[in-house]
Amino acid sequence: MNAAGMIFSERHRDASSRARTGALFLPHGTVSTPVFMPVGTCGTVKALTRNDLEEIGFHIILSNTYHLYLRPGTDVLDAAGGLHRFMGWPGNILTDSGGFQIFSLARLRKIREEGVSFQSHIDGSRHFLDPEKVVDIQTILGSDIQMQLDVCSGWGASRKETEEALTVSAAWLARAKKAWEEKRKEGRGGSLFAIVQGGFFGDLRERSAAIASEADTPGIAIGGLSVGEPEEVFAEFLARTASLLPPDKPRYVMGIGTPRYILEAVEQGIDMFDCVLPTRTGRNGLVFSRNGPFSLKKAENRLDFRPIDEECGCKVCREYSRAYLRHLFKSGEILCSMLASYHNLYFLHDLVRNAAKAIDGDSFVSFKREFLARFEEREQ
Repeated sequence: MNAAGMIFSERHRDASSRARTGALFLPHGTVSTPVFMPVGTCGTVKALTRNDLEEIGFHIILSNTYHLYLRPGTDVLDAAGGLHRFMGWPGNILTDSGGFQIFSLARLRKIREEGVSFQSHIDGSRHFLDPEKVVDIQTILGSDIQMQLDVCSGWGASRKETEEALTVSAAWLARAKKAWEEKRKEGRGGSLFAIVQGGFFGDLRERSAAIASEADTPGIAIGGLSVGEPEEVFAEFLARTASLLPPDKPRYVMGIGTPRYILEAVEQGIDMFDCVLPTRTGRNGLVFSRNGPFSLKKAENRLDFRPIDEECGCKVCREYSRAYLRHLFKSGEILCSMLASYHNLYFLHDLVRNAAKAIDGDSFVSFKREFLARFEEREQ
């Protein structure tokens, strides 16, 4: 964070869209934007080593406060000197507050104005988190970017339910910011991001965006999207919400990882995004290629000695064939998960890097159109 309290600088804006390139200035190094962040929920990106992540070119990953709070626990992480040292990661870490995980627990949690009480999904033990405690936990983790505790509204939630969630989230933001500012006075704590909620009601989105903007946190996240809504609704509310946010702060859409959703977000001026999709699908044998995603387990790959993607420069595509990867998958070999996950993360990193080049060359719209026409042809 510079002397003016800013952590973001815009480099170039595309001539025919809101897409932009820029840089995040964070404690563990500068991050070029737009940026896809691999998800390391429990302090590891599944099936990859830190060396793999550095080799691909990632400078920021995401971990989760809820999961790390439950296991290994803040006492372990504090004794280790924070999450960076604990996992041996030299880059930046963004931590989700755990709000979405608690939202997902449904039957195991109770939300009140004071905070949220919940049962652990691990052992059923009871816990209570409030905005201040979540800031404390993320400070112990040493998060470079930390998120406020919020209440996420799912697709299909009523207006009343969504408005109540927005009201609680706004109150929690004020409390989180106060707690975060105290940490900053002590020279601790990463940059806090407010989260926009409001579900799928335009006026509630506008209200939440105004609250998040007025809070003047170093960055702003857009929550409550990609939660089961139709693709056209996602695109509509993404564009609507992004247009309400201040241009001098980084914008982060939480939980998107398909090429279409990533490019939709970039087109609307979103700088950051994350998702478990590339590693989760990799573990299940689904891989990305420029001609579309496909399953390694299919019989058509049995005698196919081409790489996953003949235009990909990753080490998996340079060294292994579809036939070999299919053999690993059918044999239940762990190496398949490792190689497929590596490739998928490389693929998305490369996609975003090429999108940035297109933005700087004022050709993003045509880049997006041509990429998706080819990538989605197999799905027609």
